[in-house]
Amino acid sequence: MTMTHQRCTLAVLLCLSTLAPALIAQGNSKRPLDYVNTLVGTAPLDQPKLIGNAPPPGEQLCSGFTSPAATLPHSSTELGPINANLDVHYLAGVRATYFYPNRMIYGFSTGTGGSPVLMPVVGDFTVPPERSGSVYDKSREKASAGYYSAYLDDFHTQIEMTATTWTGIFRITFPASDQANILLDLRRNGGAVEVVGDRTLRGHSADGRSYFVAEFSSPFRTFGTFKQNPPRTPRDPLIGFDDVNPSDRSISGNYAGAYLRFSTTDKQQVLVKIASGTSYEAAEARLHAEQPGWDFDAIHRQAEGAWATKLNAIEVKGGTEKQRQLFYSCLYHSLYSPRLLARSGEEFKNAQNVAEKATYDRYGAVPLWDTGRNQIVLLTLLEPQTKTDILRSELDDARERGYMETSFHGDNAVFMYLGDWERGLTFDWPGAYEYLRKNAMDPKGPRGYLAEYMQQGWISDIIPVGNPSPPYAGGKAGAATTLEYSWDDYALALYAKKLGKTDDYTMFLQRAHNYRNVFDPSVGFIRGRTQDGAWISPFDPREPYYNFMMKEASGWSTLWLVPQDVQGLETLLGGREKFAAKLDEFFSTPYTAKGICRDCTGVIGQYVHGNQPDQEAAYYYDWAGQPWKTQELTRRILAQMYGSDRYGLAFPGMDDQGSTSSWYVMSALGFYPVDPSSPNYILGSPIFDEATLHMGNGHDFKVVAKNNSAGNQYIQSATLNGKAWNKTWFSHADVADGAVLVLTMGPQPNRQWASAPDAAPPSMSDSR
Repeated sequence: MTMTHQRCTLAVLLCLSTLAPALIAQGNSKRPLDYVNTLVGTAPLDQPKLIGNAPPPGEQLCSGFTSPAATLPHSSTELGPINANLDVHYLAGVRATYFYPNRMIYGFSTGTGGSPVLMPVVGDFTVPPERSGSVYDKSREKASAGYYSAYLDDFHTQIEMTATTWTGIFRITFPASDQANILLDLRRNGGAVEVVGDRTLRGHSADGRSYFVAEFSSPFRTFGTFKQNPPRTPRDPLIGFDDVNPSDRSISGNYAGAYLRFSTTDKQQVLVKIASGTSYEAAEARLHAEQPGWDFDAIHRQAEGAWATKLNAIEVKGGTEKQRQLFYSCLYHSLYSPRLLARSGEEFKNAQNVAEKATYDRYGAVPLWDTGRNQIVLLTLLEPQTKTDILRSELDDARERGYMETSFHGDNAVFMYLGDWERGLTFDWPGAYEYLRKNAMDPKGPRGYLAEYMQQGWISDIIPVGNPSPPYAGGKAGAATTLEYSWDDYALALYAKKLGKTDDYTMFLQRAHNYRNVFDPSVGFIRGRTQDGAWISPFDPREPYYNFMMKEASGWSTLWLVPQDVQGLETLLGGREKFAAKLDEFFSTPYTAKGICRDCTGVIGQYVHGNQPDQEAAYYYDWAGQPWKTQELTRRILAQMYGSDRYGLAFPGMDDQGSTSSWYVMSALGFYPVDPSSPNYILGSPIFDEATLHMGNGHDFKVVAKNNSAGNQYIQSATLNGKAWNKTWFSHADVADGAVLVLTMGPQPNRQWASAPDAAPPSMSDSR
């Protein structure tokens, strides 16, 4: 990017962030940007009735595992605090590097996964930097879109950070000292670092995929390198002899790093800007293109402008101050993922670790088990061009790897491709089908246990030796995997039908009914089976069989994992009334599990909002002819599971790159894509008086809730584009060219509105 181009881009972004009075929330001058608090999602729930069960002693309770790092939308560059000791982080299995209640900061991330940790230290230090932590002042911590700041009490030092797409910049305000140090290291995976001159540090990850270059605004007075030697004992894997080498310019190994020492006057600022790339030359080019100078405030304003453009896509009126903060903070987190690998024309390393130039904006993998349930739809609504590039990225990655990305569990890429086709995007749909079909048909591919699934129509489980009670992490999750594949196969059937592949349609449609093969009518639950077909016993649907039979869920949670055929599940459970009664039991049976499911927090009865498998279940009353229960439940989940803690920041379970956040965003608007491969949206209860989606296709979709309030949560009647609407769902086609959905709200359920069988959303087994 030339400097002229950069200035023009900055001017446009700043202009966009201040335009459009309609984007200002009703009754005040705040912009969507002003509501974002990036600390949202970093604290755990603290009401025992919502937690479920506590983790073992020594482990922290799951929060949303979000980060307040300074970053841009979909950027791979993150500059943010690490307040979980990384040694403890790995030993205890904790996955978050930031946990709001913690009061020590051990370092700051500087970019991508291959970039170093940075820590300013005044006085003597120990290495690696994570051992030179400091208490920090929570009252002086600031976290907003594209910016983070903390005051390190032990060092009387303030550190601020902001970012561009590929670079970051720190502004460190030191006290007067002859020992003002900045430490950087490559963490436990190691690599190599090199001190160049008196203002530059550079290095690369151990695998050679990522290089970084860091430049300093002031020359350092002295310097040295360090690394961590091999561990003293096998039982002490993280603590070895530290190897510190004054004046040495290069080093490699575990925790390879460097210390740079400055002499500072009181409140003297030292700035550090850093960039990553596929080589030193690429990192330097990015650094000089995106940050030719040292204007921290200008970079901060540019980051705010980028976020304002994204956040302004949804305008809300009404609701409380807290609801608006949660909404825009969740929207912010929803736009984290997937991460950009390269802009068009830039170099990146493909799935085969071969450097090439991108011919379009190339993105990393979509976490399909997580955001593949909801966020992928939100992106299509708001950013269709970005979404098309994401589709291209996944397909090109499949061509390089030989198979389509599956992501953790199931084979859910087909949800994204079919869903986007149904929502009108233009793409090479036959090209994608080749790899989607290959995933579903090749036993050597990424679908685990596919041969067994294809042969008998379900996946068995192996009973663990000894006590099969949870937690049990080594199983096949056979029952849950069967459900996932059945869901995938229904989407593939519809995909094949759209391509005119009749034989494939028939085959995949038959496979889509396989979920019935793991339903045990004698107990009324999805249940695991052994290789000979016998039902696994003992079986307790309240226990979180983490991989044994189920996947990160109990039998209660897994029961509802049939979003493609809610009508068919209703039939298995004995019809509409019994289906509704089963839902009632689900949401009212106390959570008393003995086994630990660490991310199963945020409970209402047996419902667990903090993990994905049953997050759609609150909407199932729309099929049961009791939509008022969906309306009450979605309001309750929005109120209790987000920000209900003493800090006002809590999330249940894990956000998983925006999935729990996207649930909030769409449910707060009043609708949710229960099956993302379908073009249909299922109605809940909006919390705002009015919300307008400025969709990426140039049209507006407005949801108006008349007489709306915390007490008036029930839909009394509805119109869509001025016509009476008596259904609990609408299709993307109904709103794609712009629409106004008006919901009249009231304090008591209207049991006649949208409760008839033909008002329910369509299902695979639906006879309509």
